[in-house]
Amino acid sequence: MILYLIRHTTPDIEKGICYGQANIPLPDNFNDEVDFLLSKLKNHPIQHVISSPLLRCTQLANKINPNFSTDENLKEIDFGDWELMDWNKIPQEEIDPWMKDFVNVAVPNGESYMDLYLRTISVYQQIKNDYTAIVTHAGVIRSILAHITQTDLQDSFDFKIPYGTIVKIDTQTNQYQIL
Repeated sequence: MILYLIRHTTPDIEKGICYGQANIPLPDNFNDEVDFLLSKLKNHPIQHVISSPLLRCTQLANKINPNFSTDENLKEIDFGDWELMDWNKIPQEEIDPWMKDFVNVAVPNGESYMDLYLRTISVYQQIKNDYTAIVTHAGVIRSILAHITQTDLQDSFDFKIPYGTIVKIDTQTNQYQIL
């Protein structure tokens, strides 16, 4: 089975702001980014699209296939109390324990990376349709790549996933390539 993991395009938010499940709008150049992304997919027969329900993903999913579905488990990590805060203004006593063990330590009123991993892998393991695209977020994509490559979650940030990245996975062999 062939699966495509697609990270949403650039959101309209200042650099340095912590966001995960906040519903961030898209900038005016959204269609330019989408056109480029769609040109990369034109020779790939995507038949099914599942998206994170967040706006930055659903708008892209709609451009790929207007008959897409959504799954709450494909949302980015829940940053709880830190959503839409400047990373530099998060209290040191809150961020230090998380930075030391972000895999297992949950953000205040949010979740840990392990929480994201478990919900993401549950979706990944349920996909049965060939040529499915998942439109989602960097954390979700990294967790799936960590799963298929047996990479420790704390090392999964070695997978570079810029906005608009497309990862093609052969789920039989767990081989992947960035398109």
